[in-house]
Parts: sequence; structure tokens; C-alpha cells
Amino acid sequence: MAAMTTGNASRADTNRRRILEVALAELLRDPDASMDQIARAAGVVRRTVYGHFPSREALISTLVDGAVEAVAAAHAAGREGVADPAEAVARSTLAVWEVADRYRILVALAQRSVTMQGIRERLAPVREACAGILAQGLEQGVFASPLPPRALAYVHEQELFALMEAVNDGLLAPRKAGPSAAVTLLTTVGVPAARATELVAKLSD
Repeated sequence: MAAMTTGNASRADTNRRRILEVALAELLRDPDASMDQIARAAGVVRRTVYGHFPSREALISTLVDGAVEAVAAAHAAGREGVADPAEAVARSTLAVWEVADRYRILVALAQRSVTMQGIRERLAPVREACAGILAQGLEQGVFASPLPPRALAYVHEQELFALMEAVNDGLLAPRKAGPSAAVTLLTTVGVPAARATELVAKLSD
């Protein structure tokens, strides 16, 4: 009986992961994809999808949780072992954008269903880490801003969201978005544009 229960749980976990993977792909392809479309693409019946996610909003919310985990991991990896605050901002932004680019449409969808407040709450640990880098740069004189580190971290977060929207709306080419985001965030904290562009180009090679 225990083996059967374990097998059922394993199959349920497999189905859940499969649904999430397919849902992300379908929503990136068609932001208006319905639960029926997602079920068909995942090769399961509609009831199975609703068994894991009671609504489309719940499904998107779970995908956002996964996206935030991926962004946090990328941000940590990008800044790890980097002493220079400017380089840490550039590296972490480039690393985050590689992940975030996959979730651009998802962020737009989440703003309708999860609300921006919900997204901000999920990103709090990343924002705190960003504020730490910014505080270090301000103390060292590498950065200059009239804003305190935590407020500046909010500005950086919103700039990234705005750039995602610009890509979604066809105003910025996806392949240029990551480096553009890094240069934009650096110039926001007072790094000269020429220095920011040079640094990001070096790291993007």
C-alpha cells in the first residue's frame, strides 16, 4: 500500500512539473492561453490541471514563484566573489536578465493576476542583496545618488520591469536588452556612460 501511495505521489509530482513546464512555454507563445490549451499541450485532462492549480491565476502565481527563485539564484551567482560594486551590479544584472528574459511575458501576466505588490514581496530578498551592493558602492564613492541604497534598489527593480515591457512591446531587441539593462542601472547610480558601456561590453564578450 505504501509503495502504491509513493507511486501515486511520484506520478502527481511528475504531472505537476510537466504542467508547469508546458504552461510556461504555452504562455510565452500565447499569453492568453487557457487552462484547456495548457492541459492539451501537457497531454493531460483538464481535471488534472485543476487538481494541481485551482485557477489560471494560481498557476501563474506558481510560475512566478519559480521565476523569482531562478532570478534570486542568478543574482547571487552573478555577484559572487566580485569585490568591485560596479562590476557586481553589471554581472548580477546580466545574469538576472538571462533568466528574466525567459519570463518577460510571465511578468506582464503576473501584473494582472498576482499584482505588483505580490511580485515586490517575492523579490524582497533580491532587493535587499541589491541594496547591499549599492550601499557598498555609495560608501566607496564608486556610485553617487541622492537616494539611499534601499530606495535605489527599488528604482533598479522598476527599471528592469520597464525594460522587460519595452522588449515585450517591440521597442528594444531582446539580444540587446541584457547589456542595455546593465548599462542603464550603472548610469542610474552615477557611473559615467562610457565607463558603464566599456565594463558591460567586456563582461558580455
